[in-house]
This record gives sequence, structure tokens and C-alpha cells, in this order.
Amino acid sequence: MMKKSSLGTGLSSLIPSKINKNETGSDSSKHSHGQDEVLKIPIENIVPNPNQPRYYFDENNLKDLSESIKEHGVIQPIIVTKISDNKFELIAGERRLQASKLSGLREIPAIVRVATNQQKLELALVENIQRHDLNAIEEAKAYRKLQNEFNLSQDDVAKKTGKNRSTIANIIRLLELPIEIQRGIIERKITSGHARAILGLDNPEKQRALYALILKNDLTVREAENKVREVSVHAHKRKITENKDPRIQDIEDKAQQKLGTKVKINKSGPTGRIFIDFFSDEEFDKIVGFIS
Repeated sequence: MMKKSSLGTGLSSLIPSKINKNETGSDSSKHSHGQDEVLKIPIENIVPNPNQPRYYFDENNLKDLSESIKEHGVIQPIIVTKISDNKFELIAGERRLQASKLSGLREIPAIVRVATNQQKLELALVENIQRHDLNAIEEAKAYRKLQNEFNLSQDDVAKKTGKNRSTIANIIRLLELPIEIQRGIIERKITSGHARAILGLDNPEKQRALYALILKNDLTVREAENKVREVSVHAHKRKITENKDPRIQDIEDKAQQKLGTKVKINKSGPTGRIFIDFFSDEEFDKIVGFIS
């Protein structure tokens, strides 16, 4: 069970100090589980959570959990909310519920809580993150859903999930990738580190090509980042026109060689901008080191 101190801001309100029979309307057997009261609820009375952030379940892992439940029972209660006299909606514990069904259990231990739709998503998301159950795409979709459906900023999402805002932003960016690459993340063909490297390329065709290369040659994240740099440098050189100021071009080339990444200077009269690309935290630190 999740401790209060580990919940995101606002989620601690979902944890009642005591749940009694009147709150659940159930005659199911119940016992104490820390500060919460656990009821044995018929599995057939539990409906899915439409806000469940997790969609992908590894069949082998689910089968292993099912066998463990047959042997030892469900040690960690699921979390539900009451929606009618005998019906409950799942908030957190989808994998345990599915494995219990697979094992043939008719009842499952559950903690009953009162929650809004937003709180259901938040609690399910926080629990899955803490258990490392979500793949990066499921996590990204849950963050985006919190933003879009409940009008939360990235700062709000970060506070509720205990993440840095930049982490939230980088994960959500994964949803910009072509669908087949997102599927590769879900199926763990590539890591989120590979995916962030692929995002360094500026169009879907290049991204698909790098993805195929990663799979074919079993590239590491660092090797994928190097490929992105190579492509970026070549593309940069192709964009050079005869009208470009030779002095600006020379400065770009020298900066690019020194930093090991793409550098672009847009100068108009006495003003302009300098753009420096980086594809990892290590590269960022290296660039900052040069500047400072």
C-alpha cells in the first residue's frame, strides 16, 4: 500500500483514516490493513477504471503473478471506489485484478475510497509510477490526459506526481514520435533513452530510418545519439547557400567542431540568435562547461 508521504500533492485526501460498513454498503468480510479497512469484494462486482493509465500487460508476467496469487493469495489490496450498491470501480491495481481473474479467484481484497475522476487518474498514475509499472508511452498519455481533461499545467502535473517539470515535458514529447516507434517503446524494443535521441531528428522519415537502424544493429543510446549528430551535421552543411556570410559560416563550423553538435547562427545587422543543439544531459553539461 502506498504511504501518505509518497503521494503527490492533493492525493493524501483520498486516504480515509477508517472505512466502515455504512460507507461501502457492503456485507463483504473485512479486516484492518494499516490505517485503512480492507474488504473482500466479488471480482464480478468490480468494473474497469476508464482513467487507468496502463494499457499494456506482459502476458508472461501476468501469468507468473497469477501463479503466485494461487499460492499465496493477493497480498497487496487493490483500491476501488463505490459507484452503486454492489458495484465498485477500480482506481489502482489493474494488474493484480487481471491476475486474480486468471487464477480463478472469486473475491479480491480491496480498499474503498471516495475520489473524483481527476483523483482516480492521479492516484492510479502515482501508484503505477512508484511501482515502475508504466511504460514511457502510457506515462506520457496519462500526463497529457491530466493536462487536457483537467486543465493542469506541466508544473501542476509535476507537483502531483513528484517529478521535475522538465521530466514531464520530455516524456510527453515522446507522443510526437511516429506510431510504430511508440509501439517499439511499449514493447520494449527500444528504451526511452533511444526515443529521446530519435526526437533529435527533425522529420518522421529520418526518425523511422534511425529507429530501423537501432533495431537492426542493436545500437546503444550513445551510438544512437552519435547517429543523430552525424545526420544533423550533414543536413546543416547541405543547407549552406552561396549567399551565406562566409564569416558566419566559419564561426558556425568552428563552434560545431568544438562542441561536437549542431550550431546555427542567425544574424541580421548587429543583432541575432545562436542555436546550439544537445541530445543528452551529458552533452548539455559539456556545453554549459564551455560557456561558463
